[in-house]
Amino acid sequence: MTAPQQGNGEPTSANAPRELSWSEQKTINAAHQADELARRQRRESERASAMLVEFVAAAKSAGIEPTRLYARSYNGESRYKTNTFGWYLKSNESVAVDTDANFYVLSVQGSLLAKFKGTTISPSAPPLVLGLGGRDGESLDLSEAIDRILQR
Repeated sequence: MTAPQQGNGEPTSANAPRELSWSEQKTINAAHQADELARRQRRESERASAMLVEFVAAAKSAGIEPTRLYARSYNGESRYKTNTFGWYLKSNESVAVDTDANFYVLSVQGSLLAKFKGTTISPSAPPLVLGLGGRDGESLDLSEAIDRILQR
C-alpha cells in the first residue's frame, strides 16, 4: 500500500498542519485583538492608578479637603449619598477618586430605599481619558482633571 500523495506527488503526512478556514482564522484574529486590547487597557489603568495615588498625596499635602461623594441614577434624575469621601474629577460629578486613590464611575441603579439610606459604590479601573466614547462627547485627560483640582 502506498502513502497518500499531494498533487505534486510528494507524500502527505497526517501530522502536517491543515489550512484554517476563513471563519477559524477570523476567530483567531478576533481573540488576538481582544487580548491586545485587554493588555493595553491594563497598562493604561496601571498608569492612571499611579497618577491617582500621586494626586491623592498632593491633594492631602495641599490641604484640599475631600467631600462626600454622591452617585446619580442611570437616568440622571436622582442623586444618592454614599459613604465614600473623595474628589470629583469632572465638573458634572460623574467620576471621582476617593481618599485611598480608588476610581469611581458615579452611576448607580436607582431605588427608593437608596433615596433614604444612600448607596454603595464600587471602584472601577481608572482610564487615562475620562468620558472617552461617552454620549455627551466631553472627554478629559486624567492629568488635566487632576491639575484642575490641584490649582483650585
